[in-house]
Amino acid sequence: MKPRILILMHYMELGGAESALLGLLQSVDPARAEVDVFIYSHRGELMEFVPRDKVMLLPEMEAYSLTEKPMGEVVKRGYWRLAVTRMVGRLQAAAFVKKHQEDERPCECGTFFQQRMTWRVLPEIQPEVEYDLAISFLTPHYIVLNRVRAKKKVGWIHTDYTRIQVDVEAELKMWERLDYIGCISEEVGNRFCEVFPSLKGKLVQIENILNTDFIRSRAKEEAVSLCEDASVVKLLTIGRFSPAKKMEDIPFLCRRIREKGIDVRWFIIGYGSKEIEEVVRENAEKEGVADHVVILGKKKNPYPYIQACDLYVQPSRYEGKSITVREAQILCKPVIITDYPTALSQVQDGVDGVIVPMEVEACAARMAEFIADVSRQRRIVEYLQTHDYGNENEVNKIYDLLR
Repeated sequence: MKPRILILMHYMELGGAESALLGLLQSVDPARAEVDVFIYSHRGELMEFVPRDKVMLLPEMEAYSLTEKPMGEVVKRGYWRLAVTRMVGRLQAAAFVKKHQEDERPCECGTFFQQRMTWRVLPEIQPEVEYDLAISFLTPHYIVLNRVRAKKKVGWIHTDYTRIQVDVEAELKMWERLDYIGCISEEVGNRFCEVFPSLKGKLVQIENILNTDFIRSRAKEEAVSLCEDASVVKLLTIGRFSPAKKMEDIPFLCRRIREKGIDVRWFIIGYGSKEIEEVVRENAEKEGVADHVVILGKKKNPYPYIQACDLYVQPSRYEGKSITVREAQILCKPVIITDYPTALSQVQDGVDGVIVPMEVEACAARMAEFIADVSRQRRIVEYLQTHDYGNENEVNKIYDLLR
């Protein structure tokens, strides 16, 4: 009898974790395990790519679909207890932020506090089934801990925990109940252990799984021209408008690079915080580069845009292991990333991309130097063309957890 695996995910919007899950599902071997996928809300551009021939997509449950929808809709549909527990979680998160307001790191604990309360009023998932392995692909992990029957349970980490505010005492109680904690790189695991040293023994390294054939085929689905002028250097950044991605610095960097005599146009594919998006627009106006920083919004298929750019840039404050950087490398584009703490787990500096300083002036200077060095870019492209960045075999590490 084949083992049964359940994978939990919030939704399938465009994003790094969602793309990583898609890569995992596409790499599943139905002959080795039966895989059920429960997605709280069946929304997002990536839903259509869930491989129904390899996994069983479980029906949406209304209560779960409402966990991240507007509170008015929750009340309108009669889920009062869910609305109340969500509100209590919000108040707890606000109190935590107020108590730690001197900590300048971004707080990403809102969903944690809410789910810590809401799981109590949510129904069990597949109560008639005891799975051999249950995977919660995005934190928090209270649902897999309390609403799923499984012999072993895994929770994933996708970010650098030293760069965000978390309620360490409360989160520790959640993490230590898991059998394993999946981390996407050694460096991400090391950073996690700086915050939660007692959990080191639970870590298993399973990298984000990327399907190269899928990425390359989607890149060919449409022809995109970012700029007709061949003399303009086309830069591209993809990501959510959030503190982690540091997109508000892009106008400053763009102006400084142009001041060095390099004609660049910087394209941004992104969505998320409207406030941060507006800051990017305002900064572009202030810096006089409104015509050179182009926000393209959300794109269902970002790969033709990667294919059309000259260089891919990730100017983040922190990352776990950026999916879009790896996707750009698969499409043989020179990449530039900032020197965030986990950068060395992503790029071999000077070999398959370059790492530039975080500070704006130094970042712009190094970027301009690299953009002007066409021969160095060519060497990196040649390296990318001869190396396979697909890693579908990482799925075997999940099968190993069943032993």
